[in-house]
Amino acid sequence: MSDAADAALRVPFAIALRFWLKLGFISFGGPAGQIAIMHEELVVRRRWIGEPHFLHALNFCMMLPGPEAQQLATYLGWRMHGVRGGLAAGGLFVLPSLVMMIGLAWLYLAHGATPLIAGGLAGIKAAVVAIVLMAAWRIGRRSLRNAGLVGLAIFGCAARVAGLPFPLIIALAALAGFWLPGLRRGLALEDDRLDHRPSPVRAPWRRASVILIGALALWAGGFAALVLQFGWSHAYAQMAWFFTKAALLTFGGAYAVLPYVFDGAVTQYGWLSPVQMIDGLALGETTPGPLIMIVAFVGFLGGWQQQLMGADHLLLAGVCGAVVATGYTFLPSFLFILGGAPVVEATRGITALAAPLAAISAAVVGVIVHLGLFLAGHVLWPGHPDWPALAIALGALAALGAWRRSLVEVVIVAGIAGCALRWFAGV
Repeated sequence: MSDAADAALRVPFAIALRFWLKLGFISFGGPAGQIAIMHEELVVRRRWIGEPHFLHALNFCMMLPGPEAQQLATYLGWRMHGVRGGLAAGGLFVLPSLVMMIGLAWLYLAHGATPLIAGGLAGIKAAVVAIVLMAAWRIGRRSLRNAGLVGLAIFGCAARVAGLPFPLIIALAALAGFWLPGLRRGLALEDDRLDHRPSPVRAPWRRASVILIGALALWAGGFAALVLQFGWSHAYAQMAWFFTKAALLTFGGAYAVLPYVFDGAVTQYGWLSPVQMIDGLALGETTPGPLIMIVAFVGFLGGWQQQLMGADHLLLAGVCGAVVATGYTFLPSFLFILGGAPVVEATRGITALAAPLAAISAAVVGVIVHLGLFLAGHVLWPGHPDWPALAIALGALAALGAWRRSLVEVVIVAGIAGCALRWFAGV
């Protein structure tokens, strides 16, 4: 391809930067909803990324530990503008939610929750159920192209019901893709015209090595500074070590890592109470950005409640705790994507990988369906039908599907509806 043709396909960095900033403020609905937003905006509406490339990147991110939606944004940003694009997309995906979570954590500790706030959060949580289920429908409609892939989606959902771990589901789906040649049917018909520009780098393994060394140096330098300043046993140093392990050792997205974080933050370190952890999860579900941003809530409460900067600097202690927890949770994600994406780009032309990757996508659709049903059980039917929540969820489904309203509009209206029900009906 000529340089002129390649330049014609490129999106100006300033325009992309504005989009990534906007995405950081509107990325509601957990990973499924966030992936759906990126697909709608980048593939369908703006046509910056082709469908096959989007799914290829998504498959790679799904196999990694950490927040897959943030990793997908980083990958797509890197694809369009190299390392600076990846850093901008991944960083802006997290930054707005970090600032919001710090503000909510301060409000939570300094002033407590009011009935109106509780009603608003309840309404938004009902809308989140609808967002996740609608995202599963939209992604499945595009990726389940034959009966075999539909069967793998059913398997993914049933496997989660049976309690199979997410990495095992991914491995079994990939094996099915290798063993069942019928899954290839329909995969060669994809239109990849938007993604024929060359990879941003030509020496992927060398670039990956450089990124790895740089990321390790950044991690080690920051960690050494915390240990030298506060000591190994200090909470900030322990937060850095703990959240690094959480980022590296847990697969399957935020809901897979939450039990590990709960056990460590509550039981092992005592940074917050079980009730506070559940409240933090509710806030994480109802703010934009990755659900794993609950780590910022954990870090803030740990710094504030343990008075790590002294009794006169509680806010500063909380902010530092939130930044440490967030930074060490997301640093491995940038390493995986900026180091691994150039290598993964080289696999796009290997047709033997088409069926396994499509099989993984199909199984993930089933896992997302299970997540939606899990949330529905806890939010809409917690032992008995919650009729107001059911009404809000059904309204959100209609708004997203039949009326084609935006996610931001749906979330705002759902929050207002929750507040109104609490105020006027006392439910």
